[in-house]
Amino acid sequence: MGLTDDVRERCAEVAGSARHVRIDLDAVGRIDPGPPPALDPERHYLEGAREGVALYVLTLDAINFGSGWFPTLRKRPGCSGYFTVAWGLAERFRSDGPLDLGRVDAASVAAMLGQDPGHELMGLFARHLRALGGWLGGRSALDVIEPTAVGMAESMSRVPGFEDPGFWKRAQIVPSDLDLAGVASFPDLDSLTIFADNLVPHVLRVDGVLVYSGELAAHIDSGELLPAGQAEREIRACAVHACSLIATELGMSERDLDNALWSRGSGRMYKAIPRHRTRTTAY
Repeated sequence: MGLTDDVRERCAEVAGSARHVRIDLDAVGRIDPGPPPALDPERHYLEGAREGVALYVLTLDAINFGSGWFPTLRKRPGCSGYFTVAWGLAERFRSDGPLDLGRVDAASVAAMLGQDPGHELMGLFARHLRALGGWLGGRSALDVIEPTAVGMAESMSRVPGFEDPGFWKRAQIVPSDLDLAGVASFPDLDSLTIFADNLVPHVLRVDGVLVYSGELAAHIDSGELLPAGQAEREIRACAVHACSLIATELGMSERDLDNALWSRGSGRMYKAIPRHRTRTTAY
């Protein structure tokens, strides 16, 4: 069984026995697929040579987490936490080239992103970037690209810092981002699941597809952090399983559906309601 099949199977099992979250199948057909996926060319580094863009993608995805800390970041005007990070890294690539992954520290990451060097997330980012550098060794970003999306995700799942058993959100988003950046092409992109984070489940909740128990809903709506554990895993697993059902209903890939729902989450209606926040390196 490949990585993505394992994710679907495990998430279906969790969804089938979930106590805090349920899927409203009657709401599945009401989802609008939205626009096709794309990377913002201003807030991502896409204009460079292929090797540089590929390294940007790997570098960004190594630190594509921290949503539990995002409310505490200094965000760029009009930007989410993710785009604050992506744009800051893109500007670094444009002005000074790639990071020295073996020497990066919290202070240099903070300077690049316009943050306090004492912020917990800066140290975590630095640690994950050094781990990526150690994994790359002397290889270029192009050297590590696998021939298939599932193979690429499986390779990334072995990189220190990408651990996320049962979901593999960041490992799966690497081949998707490499494709969107135009530096790789995979014949099996439609094999990827959604990239289980805290925004896509939130959109599904607001749209009525995911229904939380009263206790869980009240906890999230209060704005309090949600500890990692059963309820948090149920949210992510039910989102993965629901999107598998929705994608089949709409005749589209789960990856494209994820991008559409994630983009929709920037809308005013979705921002007006708190989403769950868990301090984890998984997303």
